[in-house]
Amino acid sequence: MSKRINFGKLIEKQLPPELVNFMWVAGEMANSRGEKVYLVGGVVRDLLMEQANFDLDLVVEGNAIELAQQLKLNQGKITTHPRFNTAKLQWNDRSVDLATARSETYEKPGALPAVTPSSIDNDLSRRDFTINAMAIRLNPGYYGKLVDPHGGRDDLQSQRIRILHEKSFTDDATRIWRALRYEQRLGFHLEKKTSSLLQRDIPMLATISADRTRYEMECICKEKYPEKVFNRAGELGVLAALHPSLKGNGGLAEKFEHARKECSPEPPSFDLYLALLAYPLTAEETEQLISRLNLPKLSAKTLRDTIAVKNKMRSLSTPGVSPGAIYNLLRDFSPAALEANSLVTESAVAGQAIHLFLNRLKDVQVLLTGDDLIQMGIAPGPRIKEMLALLHQAKLNGKIATRHDEEEIIKGWVAQKQGGTTPPS
Repeated sequence: MSKRINFGKLIEKQLPPELVNFMWVAGEMANSRGEKVYLVGGVVRDLLMEQANFDLDLVVEGNAIELAQQLKLNQGKITTHPRFNTAKLQWNDRSVDLATARSETYEKPGALPAVTPSSIDNDLSRRDFTINAMAIRLNPGYYGKLVDPHGGRDDLQSQRIRILHEKSFTDDATRIWRALRYEQRLGFHLEKKTSSLLQRDIPMLATISADRTRYEMECICKEKYPEKVFNRAGELGVLAALHPSLKGNGGLAEKFEHARKECSPEPPSFDLYLALLAYPLTAEETEQLISRLNLPKLSAKTLRDTIAVKNKMRSLSTPGVSPGAIYNLLRDFSPAALEANSLVTESAVAGQAIHLFLNRLKDVQVLLTGDDLIQMGIAPGPRIKEMLALLHQAKLNGKIATRHDEEEIIKGWVAQKQGGTTPPS
């Protein structure tokens, strides 16, 4: 990056005209109100790195909500949060966040901060890393002026991840996870003192709530290569703070890559990535991880199902197991748990069985209903359910395919009963 950059021109070059125009209007409107407005955070970092980022964050030295209300487009939508002095503008497929410049104080480590309105310098000083603590002013006469009080631009040039002050990880230990996420996403390195402080403050991860920890895991799993973050976290001892038995190496990268290929063009879900990460854990360890992350019901079921399916792999590995038997073995488990086991198992037979279930068997349905069977002469009662289940098994095993086939089987069973022969059970 050149030392002399026209940041206004950089904005015009890299952002869509619609957003460039929005920022011009925001700067002019803030000026008319006697306020200052800045483009801040990740979008400034990515502008300097010439990477696409259309998620705009604006900070206002003034009243962000009132400015947002004046900026609201005719067809747009505004969401405000007066408690935090923030607003979100949305129109078409665009969105812009506006916040009043603020300072933060932490009552205790890991607590959410108390915020008070403040200046842009104080606002930037509360941020996580120097590369995210830059701003570009948007007011007329100052449009494109870079505000960089912490040397973020130099750290971008040197490819460093550096915190702003010694208590950064103590105040908010989620920054430990974010440091590793940015390091791996950008291909940067932890600045020496930052690395030392990160390792010193790993015990502070225990001060972070389960929900906030889970959010950091979800953010990691949205990265292009989350396995890089988990591997680095394993090397530094951060992953062990989540659970001592978790490993970021040992084939995890290969499993994650395989998952991406299987799920393409969509990325793997958080539940699938988490199931692969937690696959080596015992049932007891899995419950500890579920509690540590306060996992929602469906995500917790995926991890428990992953273990349950793992316990059925011997049966699934048996050559010649029927489609009906495969269905009975797997019907109660979440797709992510099944996919995780198919990616990890060394048994080709078991993997094929799981794929057969996911791709065909789980969608097989009987066309006849209980009312149809009653009309065909089957007495109402538990027998109806039993015969529908038998029809389903026959269809799974390829013995019948059409509604006509189903009717013929039922007619045969009715005839057997009338002839004194017991229908199949």
